[in-house]
Amino acid sequence: MTTPMLAGADEAVELMLEVPPGQVFTYDLAKLCSALDIDDPTRIAIEVLGRRAILTIYPSNPLAQIRAVTREDLVMDRRGFITVGSYHNGRPAKLRMFDPHTGSAQRFLTFGTTGAGKSRAVTLALIAEKINGIVSWLVDLKGGQSNPEAAGHVDWAGSRPEEAILKLRAAGAVAAERMTRYSRLGRNAFLLNRPDPLLHVRIAEANRLLEKGSPYRDEATYWIKEIGRTGRAVGVGIGLDAQASHLEELGGSDTLRAMLKEGEVTLLRWSSSMMRQLVADGLLPAGTQLMPIPKSLRPARLVSQFDQADLDDDDAPGTQGMAYLLAGPHPTAMMRYFRVGSIAPLAGVDPEILALFGDDEPAHLEEASWEAAGEAYAARHDPDAMDRLCAAVADQLTPDDTATPATSTSDTPPAPKARLLEDRILAALKAAQEPLTADAVLETVLADGGKEVKLGSVRNALGGLVERRAAARTEHGLYAASGT
Repeated sequence: MTTPMLAGADEAVELMLEVPPGQVFTYDLAKLCSALDIDDPTRIAIEVLGRRAILTIYPSNPLAQIRAVTREDLVMDRRGFITVGSYHNGRPAKLRMFDPHTGSAQRFLTFGTTGAGKSRAVTLALIAEKINGIVSWLVDLKGGQSNPEAAGHVDWAGSRPEEAILKLRAAGAVAAERMTRYSRLGRNAFLLNRPDPLLHVRIAEANRLLEKGSPYRDEATYWIKEIGRTGRAVGVGIGLDAQASHLEELGGSDTLRAMLKEGEVTLLRWSSSMMRQLVADGLLPAGTQLMPIPKSLRPARLVSQFDQADLDDDDAPGTQGMAYLLAGPHPTAMMRYFRVGSIAPLAGVDPEILALFGDDEPAHLEEASWEAAGEAYAARHDPDAMDRLCAAVADQLTPDDTATPATSTSDTPPAPKARLLEDRILAALKAAQEPLTADAVLETVLADGGKEVKLGSVRNALGGLVERRAAARTEHGLYAASGT
């Protein structure tokens, strides 16, 4: 260290540090602060690369205050990047939404503890998708509470694990359809909006879908991997927002983690175990050190037990939105997301966020892929139809699915599940020589070797088929397949 540093300096001081060849730069934050006589470690920023490091010491934390995001920030540049925040040195922090050089859709993974700012980071991404004409399929597994303003501003929204499965199946089918269609056209890459839009599937609180014991873990992991493999070249991207980075909370799949670590990985406030797991799983190079992100920017201090000062003062700025963009050019440089919406909690949806979304219609899936996306996509704005489809997904679970944790690595497709009840009913109606009563339909369905069902479920499914005109009531109490 060749430049003297005084703890009360009025300007930032930057020091270039290195260790001898053959060694890797490491540091102990507490000892470093002691050596520099600094009581507030949040004033320090360290970027490490191999045996060299840049140490910057600020008069106060440069990320304590951050401006609000604008729609202009979120317009993709010619390289497919949007500006999501600012690094500690004031340089723009960018996230890639699309790679125009390779025609590749992106994979997104956002980690962070509770209260670290994941929901607002996802909201910012959804706003950017709408601004840039990207089709957004969102599943908010916090019951829709994480991103309530997204309703009406994405192509397809949902809040149940069954809806996540329906979206993943549909996205996998869209990717397969596009691949076949592009092959017929002689195309070997995705061209943005020529003619198809980019499609992003985002799962907020993904650990609820992928953790051990989740009944949908195997199938969800399979489809996420499949979309990551095949969707990238045909404009179908996948994004996960998760509480932790442990392998077991993301489907238990090494292949899945290997795929995601090549994408846009963002790390908000973390736990020490999370950091160890990130290094162990290869999301960070061995030996990488990141400055910890505290829960609050209130500096620690020693106070006499006889001091009558208000020790409960909690006016110090929080650290929501402070993060590391691990896939960016400065993975060890701390940044902060622009503020999204109101600072204070609100009783309802946030008008600032709604203004950022704008009043225009969100992008929708191209008509050429509607058939591949299937019945669930067609029913995305029909709550009753979606309830029936979700119930059908739940009905496909075997007793083992609901009682025991999944153990598959999901490197192969999950075992085939029973067909949807509506498919089984249609097959029974089409095979019949004459219209059937609901009781006769039940008898035929029970004989097809599938999961046992009740008469009430058959009646509900018949009602749904009639509403969609896949079946018809020929007279009171009798049903036939449409066109037969």
